[in-house]
Amino acid sequence: MEVEVKLRLPNSQSHQKLSNLLSPFHTTTLIQENIFFDTPTTTLAVSNAALRLRFYNLDSYAVLSFKSKPELTQGISRVEEHEEPIDPSLARSFLTDPNGLLGLSNKSQIMEKLKGEFGVDELICLGGFKNVRGVYDWKGLKLEVDETVYDFGVCYEIECESQEPERDKELIEGLLMENGIDFVYSDINKFGVFMSGKLPSK
Repeated sequence: MEVEVKLRLPNSQSHQKLSNLLSPFHTTTLIQENIFFDTPTTTLAVSNAALRLRFYNLDSYAVLSFKSKPELTQGISRVEEHEEPIDPSLARSFLTDPNGLLGLSNKSQIMEKLKGEFGVDELICLGGFKNVRGVYDWKGLKLEVDETVYDFGVCYEIECESQEPERDKELIEGLLMENGIDFVYSDINKFGVFMSGKLPSK
């Protein structure tokens, strides 16, 4: 179970202000490309699940992930997540040959699960989005400040994986409020935004 605090920032000015504020605590910046797959009848999306390939820093490495049973309430996200490293060049080939992923089932627990539990026997590529993630080590928390670029616009968010989400959310909210940075609780995850084809309304 992955548990995260997720707070959405309203605009690029808030994102830049937060990035500047956290700059002494910066550890790395990740360039992420996220590509999603489903069956032609959207078997996974209908089941509130998502199959994703994520490429990091111009194909330096890649990760195959499967997320299911998402819950997002009051800025705290809980989701079942399974991840496996995958060779970037092999992963890149699946963008034009999505069914090639099914051939991994004998060595991928994720693909074995999709075939066995969801009956997946055909995949299509849904496309995806890019994300620039600034990572900061602040007060013992790993803060991830995201600029997510969709075909239909840009969204800004701060995330923090946490074992004590209520406590950590309060800390992050305090940081934002003390510095006059507006925010709202995220009420839809990035995949949900992608699938809706529009930016969150508030």
